[in-house]
Amino acid sequence: MKILIVSDTHKSHKNLETVLEREGQIDMLIHLGDAEGKEDYIGALVSCPFHVISGNNDFFSDLPREEEFFIGGYHVFITHGHYYYVGMSEERLKAEARGRGADIVMYGHTHRPALTVEDDLVVLNPGSIAYPRQEGRRSSYVVMRTDARGDAGFEIKFV
Repeated sequence: MKILIVSDTHKSHKNLETVLEREGQIDMLIHLGDAEGKEDYIGALVSCPFHVISGNNDFFSDLPREEEFFIGGYHVFITHGHYYYVGMSEERLKAEARGRGADIVMYGHTHRPALTVEDDLVVLNPGSIAYPRQEGRRSSYVVMRTDARGDAGFEIKFV
């Protein structure tokens, strides 16, 4: 299974369209917020399951604030991250994810890619595919793959 994970498109879809073409067939798309009313457009770009949550710039949105679901045997918790003060630290988010029994927590908001693999929890942020803020300012996303045994792997990629 191949899952494309993006965040913080902020109405700018050129890089997302490029990445969808580059990555080819995907089995799921996860958007971690700040689609700014363009979630229907983003969903129409793919023919696979699509998860999207609201971010701090998704004003008047009916999107859920957070979502939990399973990818194979992995309990996944997604949130934009601003309610957990991820700009300062991942600690509150990690505590919440562990409290929910999540195996993987995904967040956005910071516009900086991050991947931490701990014994009991994977924490990932794909950065921003449209407006990156990390050193070098390269737009980024994450590809998650699960193999035939169900084991997951994660790769931060750049546009």
